[in-house]
Amino acid sequence: MKSHSSTLLAEVRSFRQNHPDVHYVDLIALDIPGHFYGKRYPMEMLEKVAAGSPLKLPQNAVLLGVQGGLFKIGDYCFNDGDPDANRRLVPGTLKPVNWESQPLGQMLITSDGTEAPIEFEPREVLAKVLERLQHQGIHPVVAFELEFYLFDKQLENGLPQFARDPLCGDADDQPNLHIERLSRFSDVLDDMAQTAKDQGIDITVITAEIGPGQFEINFGHCDDGLRAADWAALFCRSTRGVALNHGYRASFMAKPYLQFPGSGMHVHVSLYDAAGNNLLAAHQQQPLRHAVAGCLELLPHCMPIFSPNHNAFRRLGGTVNAATRASWGFEDRDACVRIPESDPRNLRIEHRLASADANPYLVLAAILVGLEHGLEAKREPIAPLNEDRNSGTDFPVEMLDAVRAMQQQPILRDKLGAEFVEVYCENKRQDHLAFQQEIHAREYRWFL
Repeated sequence: MKSHSSTLLAEVRSFRQNHPDVHYVDLIALDIPGHFYGKRYPMEMLEKVAAGSPLKLPQNAVLLGVQGGLFKIGDYCFNDGDPDANRRLVPGTLKPVNWESQPLGQMLITSDGTEAPIEFEPREVLAKVLERLQHQGIHPVVAFELEFYLFDKQLENGLPQFARDPLCGDADDQPNLHIERLSRFSDVLDDMAQTAKDQGIDITVITAEIGPGQFEINFGHCDDGLRAADWAALFCRSTRGVALNHGYRASFMAKPYLQFPGSGMHVHVSLYDAAGNNLLAAHQQQPLRHAVAGCLELLPHCMPIFSPNHNAFRRLGGTVNAATRASWGFEDRDACVRIPESDPRNLRIEHRLASADANPYLVLAAILVGLEHGLEAKREPIAPLNEDRNSGTDFPVEMLDAVRAMQQQPILRDKLGAEFVEVYCENKRQDHLAFQQEIHAREYRWFL
């Protein structure tokens, strides 16, 4: 612990020396809906925390709904006295924030690794899954891909407007994959990429996607699952900030336009042993088939994680590469679980179902649990789409059905934690019911 504190202290002191104009640092963590919460600390106080002073925030901050409200979940929030819970600084995440008007820093915090971790904190849920896999000699390598839309900074009657093409000033309202769109929006995209790199994120490929103003940015493959999920979370935060500085609004909303493709979170996962051998490629790729079967078996029960809100369910069965059933295939982007062409060393799955606004810690945890279950159960998967275009199993396409399916799944309760499953499902149920407590204009037009 002393060595750990000395490392953190050295990190903080080095940051202060390199950034003397930064006087405050945002200490941030991701809540259940995937929003950052935290506190802004003076640099002097951060140095004391790094040296070993306690860092406490309300435990129930993790339970916030999409709009920031608290729901009664068991005894949490209203019958527990709203207790504080210990957090710790995540080493290596203290970075400058260059999209704010004033010099600022940010650093991730978490309850995992403390004496009493919060069982339903997303990062802690993933940390427990990774620790269990490590004890089994399984070491995941992970790469996220995130799609997002750029909109005009100003909404019109609350509705998003197409991003303006910087070259001609017209709305970028034509869906296409043209490379020229990367050039036309290069100022904001280059700034997004450089800002992400400044946060320590390994940015690789940038793609103009099919939707108007839609892009995808890929991250490098990472042998630390927690860090890979950290990258995805931090990228969303920095990208929104950079976009505003360029006169745009960046959104990871799953389905902002009904007529255009939604935005997904694609996750590449390969599994290695301690010697660096690809476990999925062994025995003529039989473990790969088992892992796929496990993913598909649990996928219908993980839908509240992969589609975490009402809008995310709109993306399913959409115009392009959005599955309507739990399926798999080789080099098939219509499948939930795609097997990209690769050599045995890099054999992996690409999980394509999650929406871009899903919680990256929980998405990765759910995928890894599916892989783990498959390797344990050793079942054969259903036919791939390459052999049968109608292959697949149904999954819930409405939130309340999805919550019930997740809440009753014993494997998820065991491997993700029963307390987490109960808290998460109740959070999603109440958020969904709260969303429905408004009568929209169309309802009056149809039924008044």
